Amino acid sequence: MTGEQGESHARDLSVSIERATRADLPEIVAILAADRLLGERDSTDPSALPVYEEAFEAVNADPDLALYVARREGRVLGTFLLVVFPVLVRRGARIGVLEQVQVHPEARGSGIGSAMVTFAIAEARRRGANSLQVATNKKRIDAQRFYERLGFERRHEGFKLDLSGPA
Repeated sequence: MTGEQGESHARDLSVSIERATRADLPEIVAILAADRLLGERDSTDPSALPVYEEAFEAVNADPDLALYVARREGRVLGTFLLVVFPVLVRRGARIGVLEQVQVHPEARGSGIGSAMVTFAIAEARRRGANSLQVATNKKRIDAQRFYERLGFERRHEGFKLDLSGPA
């Protein structure tokens, strides 16, 4: 893995991991929309694209955030967001958080997810993180086993508060 400021590339079973571009958005959104476990949260309706474009620009403008895609034979088959930021605990440590890890349903079990997480671990280290966290919904039993196989340990009990509704 080589590169500058998150422009690294990883190859695993003909998978390349690279920073997402605006042109990747339709394929990224299609992967997100294909996830139906928790209900319909994302949409491939063309009228929704401006919302995703705005979010992409905000992610791209933040130096602590990096959105990646996994490609095989030119096709986007996975995506994830890596966040690395400083905290005050542990003497000002930097921690990494892995978010929205998604693999296209047709590509699950093909090494895409492992390649993405392996890349994220290396990139978080390169960016100075001394730990990497990932959370997954309790319903995602396969995802929990997947992260454990990659060396992640269950350490914390998490809580979530939905702020999208009325206050």
